[in-house]
Amino acid sequence: MNRRRFLTAATAAAAAAGVTGPSAFADTASRATSRAASDTKTLFTWFEATYRSMTAMTTDFGLTADKIDVSGTGTPVPSTQTSPTNIGCGLWSTVAAAGLGVISPSVMHDRLVRTVAAVERLERAHGFWFNWYDAHDGSVLTTWPESGSTVRPFLSTVDNAWLVTGLKIAADADPALRPRIARLLDGADWSYYYTPFDPADPFASPGQMRGGYWPDKPGKGEPTGHHYGALNTEPRMASYLGIADGSLPTDHYWHMFRTLLPEWGQEQSPGGAYVTIDGVRVWQGHYTYRGRKLVPTWGGSMFEALMVPLFVPEAEWSPNSWGTTHQRYVRSQIEHGLIEEKYGYWGFSPANIPEGGYREYGVDAIGMQEDGYNSLGVVTPHASFLALPQAPEEAVANLRALARDFGAYDDRYGFRDSVNVTTGRVSDFVLALDQGMIAAALAQHLRPGLLQRPFRTGGFQSRVRPTLAKERFSI
Repeated sequence: MNRRRFLTAATAAAAAAGVTGPSAFADTASRATSRAASDTKTLFTWFEATYRSMTAMTTDFGLTADKIDVSGTGTPVPSTQTSPTNIGCGLWSTVAAAGLGVISPSVMHDRLVRTVAAVERLERAHGFWFNWYDAHDGSVLTTWPESGSTVRPFLSTVDNAWLVTGLKIAADADPALRPRIARLLDGADWSYYYTPFDPADPFASPGQMRGGYWPDKPGKGEPTGHHYGALNTEPRMASYLGIADGSLPTDHYWHMFRTLLPEWGQEQSPGGAYVTIDGVRVWQGHYTYRGRKLVPTWGGSMFEALMVPLFVPEAEWSPNSWGTTHQRYVRSQIEHGLIEEKYGYWGFSPANIPEGGYREYGVDAIGMQEDGYNSLGVVTPHASFLALPQAPEEAVANLRALARDFGAYDDRYGFRDSVNVTTGRVSDFVLALDQGMIAAALAQHLRPGLLQRPFRTGGFQSRVRPTLAKERFSI
């Protein structure tokens, strides 16, 4: 189906939904019930295929590799490299598979034990894991397998957050593993990455977390030149984890930026006002896109905004701020694809380039970065799955269209990583990060709360939830 036919069909469906009258209402309700049942069955089938891709990416050593090439007919070979994020994705996907009945509890246990045993063998520094390992033997990578270039071992804040997330989910799902996982997490002190706030020099000491450290220097190691300052980006998972376990002060949350400060260069001049919360002067800024106010991400991609709430119930705990901006962010992504660019499809997030490689995709206008992420006609299926809580019918329709019109889905390993809808080129790869987001999003939709239990109790309940309850945003 070409773009014009796709838009015509969507318009016709919307018009049909507007028919009134008692019999029409009954017919509409019946169709809606039937469609919901069909969607549930389809989503479950998609989960099964997605989990097959995760098991195909998991090596005999027990670690989920970065990616596999699924363009051939044979069994795909996992890539050499893996990261803490990839490993975390493998853990929570296995818990999701058991929670949805795709595998038995005993199979889940065996797979989690194998992965936890592998993680226990990985070399660490300062209690955290390096950014790249060999997925087949667990050795730290110092040479990139695809190019031969040198890799300087690095401790990434955000990547460690996703591994800790996966380990917490595994411990919650399998009590037998809790002591081993507790020992693994005992040394993961998030204050290692944190620069305390100093009002005398807020630029150098902003009360935020570094992007990470190269630990091959004396002391703490060499830090990145930047802090993670933008609030509505995926590193906030590390912030939540640190606030929850007490290694970070709660006021760290208020030192992050809703937008950059008004006098700083950024994608657009923000609206908003200064407010004081918990003794911190906060710039409650917002952007406006297509007439709606929202809190931007750094680059304008979907996973920056919507990966974290797969686990932390931000919209529930902060419905008029986080809940509102999540809704508007999804609507902005949809309208960018369907109305602004007229692609006929939507959903833009970092992914494999269909022609090869990797890059960021997004909606530039809803990101702070002046030279931000662009959509470039490349639609990423995981972005639609992330939108299931805000736009379930539109997300499923978009995914069905990508499968039907481009062959972006197959029953072996699920959705390919990306589609260039202007050329028809479909990626040859699936990536653990993106399949892991799909698995978590489907689990949350099909069995709400399945992967959220560890993030609704303890410090999340006593520290993170009250903090989010104070959030207002200026939207």
